[in-house]
Amino acid sequence: MTREELREHLVRWRIAGDVATSREDNLLKYGLLAAHAPTALFGLTPRRSWGMGDVIALMAERVGVSGDPRRLHGPDRIDPDLTLDALDRMAVVLAGAARPGARVVMATGHPAGLLPVHLEIGRALRAAGATLLIPAAGWTYVTASRSGRVTRELRWIDGVATVSTRGELNHTHSPRPMQAVLAALDEAGEAPPDLVVADHGWTGAAGQAGVTAVGFADSNDPALFVGEAEGTVAVAVPLDDNVAPHLYAPLTAYLLQAAGLAGASA
Repeated sequence: MTREELREHLVRWRIAGDVATSREDNLLKYGLLAAHAPTALFGLTPRRSWGMGDVIALMAERVGVSGDPRRLHGPDRIDPDLTLDALDRMAVVLAGAARPGARVVMATGHPAGLLPVHLEIGRALRAAGATLLIPAAGWTYVTASRSGRVTRELRWIDGVATVSTRGELNHTHSPRPMQAVLAALDEAGEAPPDLVVADHGWTGAAGQAGVTAVGFADSNDPALFVGEAEGTVAVAVPLDDNVAPHLYAPLTAYLLQAAGLAGASA
């Protein structure tokens, strides 16, 4: 798939371009990050103060949302060319880990959308000789939900970490599962991974711990773009992170081709 073909696909299916995330929701999340609300930080500790205007300007630059702080309502967008540029940067990082001896952690906090992307990347890296780490399997933590306190479990699916409640895979922004993964490696006397490929708090917590981390992030997830701007996160790819899973297949194919891993996961 060429860059232009993927660009058309991203816009057609609203992975980028005119996405479903509203301006109101974007501004709400930018405000939470500016206020350093833990739920918005994804495990990162920003090195500088990010005011609301700073966050809007950064997201306009890195994602393509409107940079006008007076624009309060309506749709917002993700610039597909910024998505493609970030995919190219991510491909360079993946290529560096596509070798025997590389140790990689794959994880997703958005399994309803992005799990197939992570599965394919993991399979390609494994086929190239990298080892996918799966520490802390079965680790649990208690968190709040709309229905009350729930216990979530760290569950690995073909080398990709997720969290689950009973029989369900969960959406999560929490950095706690990645912190548990890194702690389990340390307790076992093992070095941190060479690379983390993830999203949400999985990426943020890894980057904060000094691990090379790349991730996917929606226009209402500013933390990873702040992390990238400060050098804590290696690459943040802007996209709508919750379209139908099969629609990401061309994006995954483009990414693996750019990384020199096309066909490696077959």
